[in-house]
Amino acid sequence: MKFYFPDSQDLVSPTYDFINDEYSPYRVRQRDDVYAHQAVTPIPYDGILVSKAVVDGSVKGAGKYSAPQRERFYRLGVRNFFRLPEACSTIGDCGAFNYIDEERPPYEIDEVLDFYGRCGFDAGISIDHIIFGYIPEESDAQPEPAWVERQQISLQLAEEFITAATASGAYFQPVGAAQGWGPRSYAHSVAQLQKMGYRRIALGGMVPLKSHEILACLRAIDEVRAPETELHLLGINRVDSMEQFARHGVTSFDSTSVFRQAFMDDRNNYHTATDSYTAIRVPQVDANPALKRLILSGSVSQSDAIAAERASLRALRKFDQNETSLEEVMGALAAYEALVLGPKKKSYLKHYERTLKDAPWRTCHCVLCKNHGIEIAIFRGSERNKRRGFHNLTVLEAKMRSLTFE
Repeated sequence: MKFYFPDSQDLVSPTYDFINDEYSPYRVRQRDDVYAHQAVTPIPYDGILVSKAVVDGSVKGAGKYSAPQRERFYRLGVRNFFRLPEACSTIGDCGAFNYIDEERPPYEIDEVLDFYGRCGFDAGISIDHIIFGYIPEESDAQPEPAWVERQQISLQLAEEFITAATASGAYFQPVGAAQGWGPRSYAHSVAQLQKMGYRRIALGGMVPLKSHEILACLRAIDEVRAPETELHLLGINRVDSMEQFARHGVTSFDSTSVFRQAFMDDRNNYHTATDSYTAIRVPQVDANPALKRLILSGSVSQSDAIAAERASLRALRKFDQNETSLEEVMGALAAYEALVLGPKKKSYLKHYERTLKDAPWRTCHCVLCKNHGIEIAIFRGSERNKRRGFHNLTVLEAKMRSLTFE
């Protein structure tokens, strides 16, 4: 089972100064900052997935890349741009989430072929149009006309894509995108894609589905899937179900969920093999928008906020060095939280206490936890938050290695 990490230009600076919260004056982001596969070992994924919409933008506007970054990507190609080791493979897609509200995908076959070919991808997914809807197999409900139309658009574009890729002698592996709204419709897409010549098929639109619904679709697909056809799950990370998925032809998946949980989830920010913990929020007075608004409105004194922020960080670092008690660090965190949140908002203090009591970073073997200690568990700015996301990727990688795929 291969795991692909979707790119969104997530890098960290090896020289970032956590004590003073500042970058080196000599730092050049694209030259000096590192990706997860450079920051931790073993490499926490088997490859990366890059969306055309992220690089080039779409109808919603510019992508995640600046104009110079985009030019470098096309000039260097995907492998050199990401400084990928030989073991990492690459797959491209169009980023259908970015044009979900459009009647038709905004890209032409030729420009997608050019993107995959010029940039040197190992595999490229056909243009598709997401269907967000699900009808269980036992239901008599009928699909919405728009769902049927989107499936037809996806299949039509898939046929044009593989025909053009074959005619042009493309070096990348064409991957057909299957869309559906239930077990039978997904099976229909897979059957049609196989007739076109696809032997690797990506199942899209399944992110909102529960694991048992995905399995129902996979069982239906089994009835039409050729033994040599491999399935890829787009945007799905269900480690507990991966062994079951593998029995139905799934050989790869991609997801950013464990990375994004580091800074997007309310509580489950720091992962371990058997548990997850809440990162300790110490917002930067001069960089946190919500806190800056409170200061500008006069609700919070800037000097009091700075003093409480510094006291919290000082207490956390002393606690990690066994130089202060849990009670003292909790007191500092409670004072800052009261200042920032006020009496009406939810407190995280009981979750912080659990994190500090267990101190999971002390027993973690990943290089980030060894190098940064408690800093990795502090919810504060992208340098800490992304490192915690990279740590979570190492936990996922270890879990995947522990699974048995028959």
